[in-house]
Amino acid sequence: MLKPLGSRALVKPLEADEKSAGGIILPEAAQERPREGKVVAVGTAGLYVDSQEEDESGVKAGDIVIYASFGGTEVKIEGEEYLIIDEDDILALRKD
Repeated sequence: MLKPLGSRALVKPLEADEKSAGGIILPEAAQERPREGKVVAVGTAGLYVDSQEEDESGVKAGDIVIYASFGGTEVKIEGEEYLIIDEDDILALRKD
């Protein structure tokens, strides 16, 4: 598995909806790109704040996050697709 560097996170995108709200099956080309994913690993933030202490990441492995539509770099690991996303491109944590 990969270990992200700096303030990045390795995210497994959640599957896109295959049906519309009305129950119509959408072809792959019409499906929206997923914008939610599960954090698999996080890097050490490595950023320094005014106190000269290392800043902690705002997310942790297992969190479900919402990220910018075209944020991140796509990578394929052992046949699975992941995104390496900068923490600035993570917009929110989903609480269920």
